[in-house]
Amino acid sequence: MARLLIRFVLALIFVVIGLFNYATNVSENPVTGERQRVQLTPEQEIVLGQQARAEMAAQFGGLYPDETVQDYIDRVGQIVVQDSIASESPYPFEFHVLNDPQTINAFALPGGQIFITVALLSRLTTEAQLAGVLGHEVGHVVARHGSEHLARQQLGRALVNAIVIAASDDPNSSQQASILAQAVNQLVNLRYGRADELESDRLGFQFMTEAEYTPIGIVELMQILNSAQQGGRPPEFLSTHPNPRNRVERLEALIAETYPNGVPPELREGELEFAQEVQPRLP
Repeated sequence: MARLLIRFVLALIFVVIGLFNYATNVSENPVTGERQRVQLTPEQEIVLGQQARAEMAAQFGGLYPDETVQDYIDRVGQIVVQDSIASESPYPFEFHVLNDPQTINAFALPGGQIFITVALLSRLTTEAQLAGVLGHEVGHVVARHGSEHLARQQLGRALVNAIVIAASDDPNSSQQASILAQAVNQLVNLRYGRADELESDRLGFQFMTEAEYTPIGIVELMQILNSAQQGGRPPEFLSTHPNPRNRVERLEALIAETYPNGVPPELREGELEFAQEVQPRLP
């Protein structure tokens, strides 16, 4: 009985410490205005992203070996950032093309490191579609989704440790409890991840239109992803992302709300620029 009480007290300590750390580390996002539970400062996010940049690139075949393409993608990305409210964030954004012709994906590291695979880039036809991809990933960074995810992971580890301690008399029971707790934690994070994707869609829409790109580009992006999904194995981009058909409906509703008189024709599409500067240099 005494040993059971000790295990219970230790487990309770892990839970209390984990919940306290998670609940008390709150900061207000200067761009979105949200109050967020994060444990990293923007400066730490920048360092983390820069440290992980080379390793992340290596996992996807390194950087695409064409400086013209790399410069073009970085230029479009910087337009999306500098000509929108995203410029008020503290992150030095860098945009990279990964030399992976198979994986249809784009992602962001905390602190401003943005990546798009050449497989996804090869499916695009306009600069506005590219601005939609990059704006979406900038949204992840600005909304600090990576830092929120890390904070939830730390809370999850504390809860897992508490369950393992409480079940430690039977090794098999302890192992099963640990596996179950980790699985539950992953499911919780996956649900939050999908919510993050929808928020990044909204932010990406805002950033690209403030930079005077037509929002039709991000709708076309979702249609491209939907076509890729129907053509065979779903793109990696969809592994934690909501169904692109549902996202098209949300984006079309956002367009109608933002532009009740129709999308202004002067907003940039950039089909000719993309065709001339990027498409001939892709595999």
